Amino acid sequence: MGKNLVQQARGKGSPTYKSPSFRYKGAAKHIPIYDKDMKGEIIDLVHCQGHSAPLAVIMYGKEKCIIQAPEGVRVGDVIEAGNDVKPKVGNTLPLSNVPEGTQIYNIENSPGDGGKFCRSSGSFAKIITKLPTGISVLLPSGKRKLFRHDCRATIGVVAGSGRTEKPFLKAGKMYHKMRAKNKLWPITSGTSMNAVDHPFGSGGSSTKGRPTQASRNAPPGRKVGKIAPRITGKRKK
Repeated sequence: MGKNLVQQARGKGSPTYKSPSFRYKGAAKHIPIYDKDMKGEIIDLVHCQGHSAPLAVIMYGKEKCIIQAPEGVRVGDVIEAGNDVKPKVGNTLPLSNVPEGTQIYNIENSPGDGGKFCRSSGSFAKIITKLPTGISVLLPSGKRKLFRHDCRATIGVVAGSGRTEKPFLKAGKMYHKMRAKNKLWPITSGTSMNAVDHPFGSGGSSTKGRPTQASRNAPPGRKVGKIAPRITGKRKK
């Protein structure tokens, strides 16, 4: 009798693969876009197991907002969000109003989405150049990406940069960390499994030459490896 693959077991929705989101503090994103500039006060700095960085809870009048806390802020600090605010640490403003070379984080992919890029602890991006077609930003990965002028970002560096310096020491600690974020760990290679558990299984863990291409219309039990790849093998110049 066969067993479900990990992909199939996740889709079932059992408690093993569910994220404990009821314990999360909330979504960390920019305040919605308004016509006027807004001033807010940091009322609390909290820890959330769903985020690698500490979160700052901000009250803009009667509206509450949660963002990744930048380095150097504390409870009681006043920060601003809008089009005509100063590029100060913690402030949120469009990329077109941010000076070149400024460190930014939580960059929007499209205006109003709340922020998609550069959100993990200790990360930051830099504005390289401003072009008529968009704003060129250097991401932490070393790649450059062109954003729209009206995409927003927060000034500063995400707090918690020393998180990776502390070792886990044992596998159980790593397991619980990944479990808190709904990440399956450890990850086992398909070729190391038995034939009953994965299409790439059997024949020992060092089996060579097994094709990993799967068509777009392959059934769920066989749709593993490279899904409908455009190019396979070594690139030829």
